[in-house]
Amino acid sequence: MCNGCVHKQYPDRGNTCLENGSYLMNYQGCANCHQRDFVLISNKNTEDEDGEEIVTYDHVCKNCDHVIARHEYTFSVVDEYQEYTMLCLLCGKAEDSISVLPDDPRQSAPLF
Repeated sequence: MCNGCVHKQYPDRGNTCLENGSYLMNYQGCANCHQRDFVLISNKNTEDEDGEEIVTYDHVCKNCDHVIARHEYTFSVVDEYQEYTMLCLLCGKAEDSISVLPDDPRQSAPLF
């Protein structure tokens, strides 16, 4: 992974978790070939371990195949919630949790 290719390392993305793609606003340009071109995805791998889906891939410079960052995305269902996480030097870090129920119990107002 290359700190010289990004504006900010692991920016906080709130609850925006990317299963694929790249956060190009944080891409400064390739520190190896000094070009700012498309970022390709390579070595994509999806694993399913004990009900948790883990997607990993590399962000790579289109021109010189320099590895910019390693992206990891996870998805799992815990109790009645879908849990998402993302960790990547380029795309940042994020977590999200969404209820699988029609009405999220965390969002309901107390009756009294």
